[in-house]
Amino acid sequence: MEAADPDFYRIGYARMMRAYGVEFLEGPDGMGVYASRDVDPLRRARVIMEIPLELMLTITKNHPWMFFPDIIPLGHPIFDIIESTNPETDWDLRLACLLLYAFDVENNFWQLYGDFLPSGDECTSLLLAPKEDLMELEDEDLSSEMLKRQQRAVDFWQKHWHKAIPLKLKRLAPDHERFLWAVSIVQSRSFNLNMRMGAFIQDANVLAPYADMLNHSPDANCFLHWRFKDRMLEVMIKAGHAIKKGDEMTIDYMSAVNSTLMQRYGFSSPTNPWEHINFSGPAKIHLDSFLSVFNIAGLHDELYHNVALTSGESTFVDGGVVAAARTLPTWSDGDLPAIPSVERKSAQALQEECRKMAESFSTTIQQDEEILDSDEPMRKTREIAIKYRLHRKLLLQKIIDSLEIYQDRILF
Repeated sequence: MEAADPDFYRIGYARMMRAYGVEFLEGPDGMGVYASRDVDPLRRARVIMEIPLELMLTITKNHPWMFFPDIIPLGHPIFDIIESTNPETDWDLRLACLLLYAFDVENNFWQLYGDFLPSGDECTSLLLAPKEDLMELEDEDLSSEMLKRQQRAVDFWQKHWHKAIPLKLKRLAPDHERFLWAVSIVQSRSFNLNMRMGAFIQDANVLAPYADMLNHSPDANCFLHWRFKDRMLEVMIKAGHAIKKGDEMTIDYMSAVNSTLMQRYGFSSPTNPWEHINFSGPAKIHLDSFLSVFNIAGLHDELYHNVALTSGESTFVDGGVVAAARTLPTWSDGDLPAIPSVERKSAQALQEECRKMAESFSTTIQQDEEILDSDEPMRKTREIAIKYRLHRKLLLQKIIDSLEIYQDRILF
């Protein structure tokens, strides 16, 4: 990991952005935010970043469209394009138009910050993926959905960036690749924020510089907070979280399966606790028995690993095992106990179904890892597509291993 360019800090600090106890580091997979010192757990949340409203790009989620800060002058044709969008579905197209316009406004902060955003070749968004890269996903539903989304953005650009448009509009997105890039930046780096502005509370779609460098984790240690008195976005460490120097600072983008994360953000995870596998067989295992074997507690939508009950330094239980607990077919009938011999038979049937699903892929885990580890130049979109199918297979293997442990530990 390398430290970010000093100019990355300089352009923000000159405009009242502040960061406390964190640093921005750049690696092969992009930029992230890391702790530059230890932080003891506190009973109250602690601020690590402040971003003033003046640096952000925001559009209200509901009509009439309002912008904070309002950088679009009266009568500019970009507003007519924003006005023509579907209020229910086209939030990303509106924010992409605003982003492209901000790049064109003289002395606007985003002209400088844009130099630190990933280029088209560096973006992992599947909106920029050619059809052959989408085929690497080996997920028909996801690839067809992304082709539809690509076509939607291209159709929007063709409708509004025709030959007769004025130059001040044409230069914002001279080709559809530029517009696709802007939409991919918006989808992967924006978030929804409830902002109080004076007497009004506005729900807005927001692009916030610096805060957009925070990566995702289902077990995030930070969250976003709007400080209305001076119109400042705060990034705060959650109360009770101990931070060690070098730890990555993360926020939780959403609780969703990998295919949804790929559609919106262009990444997946082998330890995503919300990932789902469709089982078609009749076999089921006893829910409470499976949870107790791995010390998993909580309701179905709030499952977590109870580390306090775990003896030794076991690292087997992760998000993949929690996902297995959610996605495996289970049964529960009050106080009726599980019969070990029946449970083992059901677990073996589920293992066999997982093996068949893994064998349906054109490559194995080892082959995918060899492709990713090779020195051969590879497009980012192809790399992320291969990782997606690899993560699917790793989860299937994790479920197989979990069921093996379950069979060993279930009481006679």
